Amino acid sequence: MATVDISDRIKQLDTTLVSIEKVLDIPKMQAEIADLQEEVGAPDLWDDQANAQRVTGRLSVLQSEIEKVSTLRQRLDDITVLLELAAEEGDADSRAEVESEVDRLSAAIDSLEVRTLLSGEYDEREALVTIRSGAGGVDAADFAQMLQRMYIRWAERHKYPVDIYDTSYAEEAGLKSTTFAIRAPYAYGTLSVEAGTHRLVRISPFDNQGRRQTSFAAVEVVPVLEATDNIEIPEDEVRVDVYRSSGPGGQSVNTTDSAVRLTHIPTGVVVSCQNEKSQLQNKASAMVILKAKLLALKKAEERAHLDELRGDVQASWGDQMRNYVLNPYQLVKDLRTEYETGQTQAVLDGEIDELIEAGIRWRRNQTTPA
Repeated sequence: MATVDISDRIKQLDTTLVSIEKVLDIPKMQAEIADLQEEVGAPDLWDDQANAQRVTGRLSVLQSEIEKVSTLRQRLDDITVLLELAAEEGDADSRAEVESEVDRLSAAIDSLEVRTLLSGEYDEREALVTIRSGAGGVDAADFAQMLQRMYIRWAERHKYPVDIYDTSYAEEAGLKSTTFAIRAPYAYGTLSVEAGTHRLVRISPFDNQGRRQTSFAAVEVVPVLEATDNIEIPEDEVRVDVYRSSGPGGQSVNTTDSAVRLTHIPTGVVVSCQNEKSQLQNKASAMVILKAKLLALKKAEERAHLDELRGDVQASWGDQMRNYVLNPYQLVKDLRTEYETGQTQAVLDGEIDELIEAGIRWRRNQTTPA
Protein backbone atom coordinates (compact mmCIF):
# COMPACT_ATOMS: atom_id res chain seq x y z
CA MET A 1 0.00 0.00 0.00
CA ALA A 2 1.44 3.36 -1.06
CA THR A 3 2.12 5.99 1.57
CA VAL A 4 -0.36 8.37 -0.05
CA ASP A 5 -3.10 5.68 0.19
CA ILE A 6 -2.39 5.16 3.89
CA SER A 7 -2.45 8.91 4.42
CA ASP A 8 -5.85 9.17 2.70
CA ARG A 9 -7.24 6.36 4.87
CA ILE A 10 -6.00 8.09 8.02
CA LYS A 11 -7.67 11.33 6.90
CA GLN A 12 -10.92 9.46 6.28
CA LEU A 13 -10.72 7.86 9.73
CA ASP A 14 -10.09 11.26 11.27
CA THR A 15 -13.16 12.69 9.51
CA THR A 16 -15.29 9.78 10.77
CA LEU A 17 -14.00 10.13 14.33
CA VAL A 18 -14.67 13.88 14.33
CA SER A 19 -18.23 13.13 13.23
CA ILE A 20 -18.60 10.57 16.03
CA GLU A 21 -17.29 13.07 18.59
CA LYS A 22 -19.88 15.59 17.43
CA VAL A 23 -22.74 13.09 17.56
CA LEU A 24 -21.76 11.92 21.05
CA ASP A 25 -21.33 15.59 22.11
CA ILE A 26 -18.18 15.02 24.15
CA PRO A 27 -18.33 18.39 26.03
CA LYS A 28 -21.88 17.61 27.13
CA MET A 29 -20.83 14.13 28.29
CA GLN A 30 -17.92 15.61 30.25
CA ALA A 31 -20.25 18.11 31.93
CA GLU A 32 -22.66 15.32 32.89
CA ILE A 33 -19.75 13.28 34.29
CA ALA A 34 -18.75 16.24 36.47
CA ASP A 35 -22.32 16.54 37.80
CA LEU A 36 -22.57 12.81 38.48
CA GLN A 37 -19.23 12.78 40.28
CA GLU A 38 -20.58 15.44 42.62
CA GLU A 39 -23.60 13.25 43.33
CA VAL A 40 -21.39 10.22 43.90
CA GLY A 41 -19.38 12.22 46.44
CA ALA A 42 -22.46 13.05 48.49
CA PRO A 43 -22.39 11.29 51.91
CA ASP A 44 -26.08 10.36 51.71
CA LEU A 45 -25.90 8.87 48.20
CA TRP A 46 -26.71 5.32 49.29
CA ASP A 47 -29.68 6.35 51.43
CA ASP A 48 -31.64 5.89 48.21
CA GLN A 49 -30.19 2.71 46.71
CA ALA A 50 -32.19 2.84 43.49
CA ASN A 51 -31.00 6.37 42.76
CA ALA A 52 -27.43 5.49 43.78
CA GLN A 53 -27.38 2.59 41.32
CA ARG A 54 -28.75 4.83 38.60
CA VAL A 55 -26.13 7.52 39.26
CA THR A 56 -23.15 5.17 39.51
CA GLY A 57 -24.30 3.13 36.53
CA ARG A 58 -24.72 6.20 34.34
CA LEU A 59 -21.34 7.54 35.45
CA SER A 60 -19.65 4.25 34.55
CA VAL A 61 -21.25 4.22 31.08
CA LEU A 62 -20.24 7.81 30.32
CA GLN A 63 -16.68 7.33 31.54
CA SER A 64 -16.35 4.21 29.42
CA GLU A 65 -17.61 6.04 26.32
CA ILE A 66 -15.22 8.96 26.87
CA GLU A 67 -12.32 6.54 27.34
CA LYS A 68 -13.12 4.72 24.08
CA VAL A 69 -13.17 7.94 22.08
CA SER A 70 -10.04 9.32 23.77
CA THR A 71 -8.13 6.10 23.17
CA LEU A 72 -9.06 6.05 19.48
CA ARG A 73 -8.12 9.72 19.10
CA GLN A 74 -4.72 9.07 20.70
CA ARG A 75 -4.08 6.02 18.49
CA LEU A 76 -5.01 8.03 15.41
CA ASP A 77 -2.64 10.85 16.38
CA ASP A 78 0.15 8.37 17.10
CA ILE A 79 -0.24 6.59 13.77
CA THR A 80 -0.05 9.91 11.90
CA VAL A 81 3.31 10.65 13.53
CA LEU A 82 4.57 7.10 12.87
CA LEU A 83 3.62 7.37 9.19
CA GLU A 84 5.59 10.61 8.85
CA LEU A 85 8.66 9.02 10.47
CA ALA A 86 8.39 5.93 8.27
CA ALA A 87 8.20 8.10 5.15
CA GLU A 88 11.20 10.22 6.18
CA GLU A 89 13.40 7.24 6.98
CA GLY A 90 12.11 4.87 4.29
CA ASP A 91 11.44 2.29 7.02
CA ALA A 92 9.49 -0.60 5.49
CA ASP A 93 8.86 -2.29 8.85
CA SER A 94 7.37 0.88 10.33
CA ARG A 95 5.19 1.34 7.24
CA ALA A 96 3.91 -2.24 7.59
CA GLU A 97 3.14 -1.54 11.26
CA VAL A 98 1.22 1.57 10.21
CA GLU A 99 -0.84 -0.42 7.70
CA SER A 100 -1.79 -3.01 10.32
CA GLU A 101 -2.74 -0.34 12.86
CA VAL A 102 -4.83 1.50 10.26
CA ASP A 103 -6.79 -1.72 9.64
CA ARG A 104 -7.36 -2.18 13.37
CA LEU A 105 -8.36 1.45 13.82
CA SER A 106 -10.76 1.25 10.91
CA ALA A 107 -12.58 -1.70 12.50
CA ALA A 108 -12.69 -0.02 15.93
CA ILE A 109 -13.98 3.30 14.57
CA ASP A 110 -16.60 1.55 12.41
CA SER A 111 -17.81 -0.27 15.53
CA LEU A 112 -17.99 2.98 17.51
CA GLU A 113 -19.83 4.65 14.64
CA VAL A 114 -22.49 1.94 14.84
CA ARG A 115 -22.79 2.64 18.58
CA THR A 116 -23.74 6.25 17.79
CA LEU A 117 -26.77 4.91 15.92
CA LEU A 118 -28.16 3.53 19.19
CA SER A 119 -30.18 6.50 20.34
CA GLY A 120 -33.53 4.91 21.17
CA GLU A 121 -35.24 5.49 24.50
CA TYR A 122 -34.03 2.22 26.02
CA ASP A 123 -31.03 1.43 23.81
CA GLU A 124 -28.47 1.92 26.58
CA ARG A 125 -30.16 -0.65 28.85
CA GLU A 126 -29.14 -4.21 29.52
CA ALA A 127 -31.02 -6.86 27.54
CA LEU A 128 -33.43 -9.66 28.39
CA VAL A 129 -33.39 -12.31 25.67
CA THR A 130 -36.05 -15.00 25.30
CA ILE A 131 -35.69 -17.81 22.76
CA ARG A 132 -38.52 -20.22 21.96
CA SER A 133 -38.51 -23.23 19.65
CA GLY A 134 -41.02 -23.00 16.80
CA ALA A 135 -42.06 -25.23 13.93
CA GLY A 136 -39.77 -28.20 13.34
CA GLY A 137 -40.18 -30.52 16.31
CA VAL A 138 -37.02 -31.75 18.01
CA ASP A 139 -34.83 -29.97 15.44
CA ALA A 140 -36.44 -26.67 16.42
CA ALA A 141 -35.77 -27.35 20.10
CA ASP A 142 -32.16 -28.16 19.27
CA PHE A 143 -31.94 -24.96 17.18
CA ALA A 144 -33.24 -22.91 20.13
CA GLN A 145 -30.38 -24.28 22.22
CA MET A 146 -27.90 -23.50 19.42
CA LEU A 147 -29.11 -19.89 19.40
CA GLN A 148 -28.83 -19.65 23.19
CA ARG A 149 -25.24 -20.85 22.95
CA MET A 150 -24.54 -18.40 20.11
CA TYR A 151 -25.68 -15.36 22.09
CA ILE A 152 -23.96 -16.47 25.29
CA ARG A 153 -20.72 -17.07 23.38
CA TRP A 154 -21.10 -13.59 21.83
CA ALA A 155 -21.46 -12.11 25.32
CA GLU A 156 -18.43 -14.06 26.57
CA ARG A 157 -16.32 -12.73 23.66
CA HIS A 158 -17.14 -9.22 24.83
CA LYS A 159 -16.75 -10.13 28.52
CA TYR A 160 -20.41 -9.32 29.22
CA PRO A 161 -21.93 -11.11 32.25
CA VAL A 162 -24.93 -13.36 31.55
CA ASP A 163 -27.67 -14.35 34.02
CA ILE A 164 -29.88 -17.28 32.99
CA TYR A 165 -33.33 -16.89 34.52
CA ASP A 166 -35.22 -19.82 33.10
CA THR A 167 -34.63 -22.85 30.88
CA SER A 168 -37.39 -25.22 29.79
CA TYR A 169 -35.88 -28.37 28.30
CA ALA A 170 -37.54 -30.34 25.52
CA GLU A 171 -38.15 -34.04 26.07
CA GLU A 172 -35.78 -35.50 23.45
CA ALA A 173 -33.17 -32.73 23.02
CA GLY A 174 -32.77 -29.00 23.07
CA LEU A 175 -34.94 -26.31 24.64
CA LYS A 176 -38.58 -25.38 24.54
CA SER A 177 -37.62 -21.91 25.76
CA THR A 178 -35.01 -19.96 27.68
CA THR A 179 -34.71 -16.47 29.14
CA PHE A 180 -31.43 -14.82 30.07
CA ALA A 181 -30.07 -11.32 30.73
CA ILE A 182 -26.95 -9.86 29.15
CA ARG A 183 -25.51 -7.33 31.61
CA ALA A 184 -23.81 -4.66 29.54
CA PRO A 185 -24.51 -1.03 28.62
CA TYR A 186 -26.31 -0.82 25.26
CA ALA A 187 -26.93 -4.56 25.20
CA TYR A 188 -30.61 -3.93 24.43
CA GLY A 189 -29.97 -1.45 21.64
CA THR A 190 -27.36 -3.77 20.17
CA LEU A 191 -29.29 -7.03 20.37
CA SER A 192 -32.75 -5.65 19.60
CA VAL A 193 -32.00 -6.14 15.88
CA GLU A 194 -31.76 -9.87 16.60
CA ALA A 195 -35.45 -10.07 17.50
CA GLY A 196 -37.54 -12.11 15.11
CA THR A 197 -37.78 -15.54 13.55
CA HIS A 198 -34.60 -17.48 12.77
CA ARG A 199 -34.63 -20.42 10.30
CA LEU A 200 -32.27 -23.40 10.22
CA VAL A 201 -31.79 -25.79 7.28
CA ARG A 202 -29.60 -28.87 7.81
CA ILE A 203 -29.42 -32.64 7.70
CA SER A 204 -31.30 -33.57 10.84
CA PRO A 205 -29.17 -35.44 13.40
CA PHE A 206 -32.47 -36.80 14.76
CA ASP A 207 -33.68 -38.34 11.47
CA ASN A 208 -32.64 -41.96 10.96
CA GLN A 209 -32.93 -41.51 7.18
CA GLY A 210 -30.62 -38.48 7.15
CA ARG A 211 -33.14 -36.15 5.53
CA ARG A 212 -32.82 -32.39 5.35
CA GLN A 213 -34.96 -30.59 7.92
CA THR A 214 -36.12 -26.98 8.20
CA SER A 215 -36.82 -25.65 11.68
CA PHE A 216 -37.57 -22.32 13.32
CA ALA A 217 -36.94 -20.49 16.58
CA ALA A 218 -38.17 -17.11 17.81
CA VAL A 219 -35.93 -14.56 19.51
CA GLU A 220 -37.44 -11.81 21.65
CA VAL A 221 -35.33 -8.99 23.11
CA VAL A 222 -36.59 -6.46 25.68
CA PRO A 223 -34.80 -3.88 27.83
CA VAL A 224 -34.08 -4.53 31.50
CA LEU A 225 -36.04 -2.09 33.63
CA GLU A 226 -34.56 0.25 36.17
CA ALA A 227 -36.09 1.06 39.54
CA THR A 228 -37.21 4.44 38.20
CA ASP A 229 -39.33 2.87 35.44
CA ASN A 230 -42.98 3.21 36.36
CA ILE A 231 -44.63 -0.15 35.72
CA GLU A 232 -47.25 -1.03 38.33
CA ILE A 233 -48.94 -4.44 38.22
CA PRO A 234 -51.93 -4.96 40.55
CA GLU A 235 -51.67 -8.25 42.44
CA ASP A 236 -55.07 -9.43 41.20
CA GLU A 237 -53.80 -9.25 37.60
CA VAL A 238 -51.07 -11.83 38.15
CA ARG A 239 -51.53 -15.56 38.64
CA VAL A 240 -48.65 -17.22 40.48
CA ASP A 241 -47.87 -20.91 39.94
CA VAL A 242 -45.05 -22.79 41.65
CA TYR A 243 -43.46 -26.01 40.49
CA ARG A 244 -40.34 -28.09 40.87
CA SER A 245 -37.25 -27.07 38.92
CA SER A 246 -35.97 -29.68 36.50
CA GLY A 247 -33.07 -30.30 34.18
CA PRO A 248 -32.60 -32.19 30.91
CA GLY A 249 -34.68 -35.34 30.63
CA GLY A 250 -36.76 -34.36 33.65
CA GLN A 251 -33.90 -34.87 36.06
CA SER A 252 -34.71 -33.21 39.38
CA VAL A 253 -32.58 -30.21 40.16
CA ASN A 254 -34.51 -29.12 43.19
CA THR A 255 -36.48 -31.14 45.73
CA THR A 256 -38.85 -28.28 46.58
CA ASP A 257 -41.39 -26.30 44.56
CA SER A 258 -39.09 -23.31 44.15
CA ALA A 259 -39.63 -22.51 40.45
CA VAL A 260 -42.18 -19.77 39.78
CA ARG A 261 -44.40 -19.03 36.78
CA LEU A 262 -46.21 -15.69 36.53
CA THR A 263 -49.14 -15.11 34.18
CA HIS A 264 -50.31 -11.57 33.51
CA ILE A 265 -54.04 -12.19 33.10
CA PRO A 266 -55.02 -9.09 31.03
CA THR A 267 -52.35 -9.65 28.35
CA GLY A 268 -51.65 -13.38 28.63
CA VAL A 269 -47.91 -12.76 29.01
CA VAL A 270 -46.28 -15.71 30.82
CA VAL A 271 -42.80 -15.72 32.36
CA SER A 272 -41.01 -18.17 34.62
CA CYS A 273 -37.83 -18.41 36.64
CA GLN A 274 -36.10 -21.41 38.21
CA ASN A 275 -32.52 -20.21 38.41
CA GLU A 276 -32.56 -19.08 42.03
CA LYS A 277 -32.60 -21.43 45.02
CA SER A 278 -35.65 -20.05 46.79
CA GLN A 279 -39.21 -19.51 45.66
CA LEU A 280 -39.07 -15.91 46.89
CA GLN A 281 -35.96 -15.13 44.82
CA ASN A 282 -37.45 -16.77 41.74
CA LYS A 283 -40.67 -14.79 42.13
CA ALA A 284 -38.71 -11.53 42.37
CA SER A 285 -36.67 -12.39 39.26
CA ALA A 286 -39.79 -13.45 37.35
CA MET A 287 -41.44 -10.14 38.25
CA VAL A 288 -38.43 -8.28 36.77
CA ILE A 289 -38.89 -10.19 33.51
CA LEU A 290 -42.66 -9.69 33.49
CA LYS A 291 -42.36 -5.93 34.00
CA ALA A 292 -39.78 -5.69 31.22
CA LYS A 293 -42.03 -7.55 28.79
CA LEU A 294 -45.07 -5.48 29.74
CA LEU A 295 -43.08 -2.30 29.22
CA ALA A 296 -42.02 -3.56 25.78
CA LEU A 297 -45.65 -4.39 24.98
CA LYS A 298 -46.84 -0.98 26.14
CA LYS A 299 -44.23 0.94 24.14
CA ALA A 300 -44.82 -1.17 21.05
CA GLU A 301 -48.57 -0.61 21.20
CA GLU A 302 -47.99 3.12 21.58
CA ARG A 303 -46.07 3.00 18.29
CA ALA A 304 -48.83 0.89 16.72
CA HIS A 305 -46.57 -1.99 15.71
CA LEU A 306 -45.84 -4.76 18.14
CA ASP A 307 -42.55 -5.81 16.55
CA GLU A 308 -40.74 -2.52 17.37
CA LEU A 309 -39.48 -3.76 20.73
CA ARG A 310 -40.44 -7.41 20.80
CA GLY A 311 -39.86 -8.49 17.22
CA ASP A 312 -41.74 -11.01 15.13
CA VAL A 313 -42.14 -14.13 17.25
CA GLN A 314 -44.30 -16.41 15.07
CA ALA A 315 -41.37 -18.76 14.31
CA SER A 316 -42.84 -20.34 11.20
CA TRP A 317 -42.66 -20.34 7.39
CA GLY A 318 -42.63 -17.03 5.54
CA ASP A 319 -41.71 -14.67 8.37
CA GLN A 320 -38.05 -15.45 9.11
CA MET A 321 -35.51 -12.62 9.30
CA ARG A 322 -32.37 -14.77 9.05
CA ASN A 323 -31.50 -18.13 7.51
CA TYR A 324 -28.81 -20.50 8.76
CA VAL A 325 -28.15 -23.04 6.00
CA LEU A 326 -25.83 -25.93 6.87
CA ASN A 327 -26.83 -28.19 3.96
CA PRO A 328 -26.58 -28.46 0.94
CA TYR A 329 -24.21 -25.46 1.30
CA GLN A 330 -22.92 -23.30 4.14
CA LEU A 331 -24.50 -19.85 4.43
CA VAL A 332 -25.91 -17.48 7.03
CA LYS A 333 -27.97 -14.73 5.41
CA ASP A 334 -29.94 -11.89 6.97
CA LEU A 335 -32.99 -11.32 4.80
CA ARG A 336 -33.39 -7.67 5.86
CA THR A 337 -29.86 -6.41 5.34
CA GLU A 338 -28.78 -8.93 2.66
CA TYR A 339 -25.59 -9.45 4.70
CA GLU A 340 -24.33 -13.01 4.29
CA THR A 341 -21.36 -15.14 5.27
CA GLY A 342 -20.24 -18.68 4.59
CA GLN A 343 -18.59 -18.90 8.04
CA THR A 344 -21.56 -20.69 9.58
CA GLN A 345 -19.67 -22.34 12.44
CA ALA A 346 -18.03 -19.05 13.42
CA VAL A 347 -21.47 -17.41 13.56
CA LEU A 348 -22.90 -20.21 15.69
CA ASP A 349 -19.83 -19.83 17.92
CA GLY A 350 -20.84 -16.24 18.64
CA GLU A 351 -19.04 -14.25 15.93
CA ILE A 352 -22.11 -12.19 15.05
CA ASP A 353 -20.86 -8.60 15.38
CA GLU A 354 -20.95 -7.97 11.63
CA LEU A 355 -24.50 -9.33 11.38
CA ILE A 356 -25.57 -7.10 14.28
CA GLU A 357 -23.85 -3.99 12.92
CA ALA A 358 -25.46 -4.51 9.51
CA GLY A 359 -28.81 -4.80 11.28
CA ILE A 360 -28.32 -1.58 13.23
CA ARG A 361 -27.38 0.33 10.06
CA TRP A 362 -30.35 -1.18 8.23
CA ARG A 363 -32.74 -0.17 11.02
CA ARG A 364 -31.46 3.39 10.99
CA ASN A 365 -32.00 3.58 7.23
CA GLN A 366 -35.56 2.31 7.68
CA THR A 367 -36.39 5.01 10.23
CA THR A 368 -34.55 7.92 8.56
CA PRO A 369 -36.79 10.01 6.27
CA ALA A 370 -35.75 9.94 2.63
